[in-house]
Amino acid sequence: MINATIARLALQALLGRRRFFLLLAFPVLLIALVALITALTDGDAAFDIVPGLGYPLVLPLVAILAASSVLGPEVDDGSIVYLLSKPVSRYGVAISKWLVALAATLVSGSVAILIASLITGDTTRAVAMFVGAMVAGTAYSALFLAISSVTRHAVIASLMFVLIWESLLGNLFTGVAWLSIGQWGLRVGHEVSSKLPDPANLTWAILASIVVTVGGVWFAGDRLRSFSLRGED
Repeated sequence: MINATIARLALQALLGRRRFFLLLAFPVLLIALVALITALTDGDAAFDIVPGLGYPLVLPLVAILAASSVLGPEVDDGSIVYLLSKPVSRYGVAISKWLVALAATLVSGSVAILIASLITGDTTRAVAMFVGAMVAGTAYSALFLAISSVTRHAVIASLMFVLIWESLLGNLFTGVAWLSIGQWGLRVGHEVSSKLPDPANLTWAILASIVVTVGGVWFAGDRLRSFSLRGED
């Protein structure tokens, strides 16, 4: 199901656009902010920034940029029609593009969260944050790929989800944690270090992350299949 050519083209599209620099800018700012606060105060005070800013904002923003870069431009300019005219599996296209978006999200987002957490001085807690970020980043990239396959305004729609649901409502209402990808990641990370928040049930966090990941990639593939059949642009 994985098409190496499509994955290579998606990687070229990701690295060849200005969004690539934004992929680096957000993580660098997170690391710099944590380093600054650690230097001015202490590691415990700085660590609060990672789950408070890294999970609900930096990680999903990186996933949005990655997912929209590997699929969104082709949908916007209609060139996706030429790709889908080839004898390739639509689900293979979706999986290949998702893997590229996932790799970019994990490298730029999850690794940045690991580095920022290590700066605070607690290795176990940093590993826990990294594990949780990988879980959340995997689900985020699949969700935003699905959104990119269904609308030309994928970045705006994804940003609305992140800013309103994950950041605003997620911080106001504890019940939102059951439907928050970032909170699912934190719950998985809690199993590595109890110093992390424990916002939801572990079984629910794992199952929900799997459902969003598999469902998002499947939906993107199904959307591409429908796209080619109806000849939409």
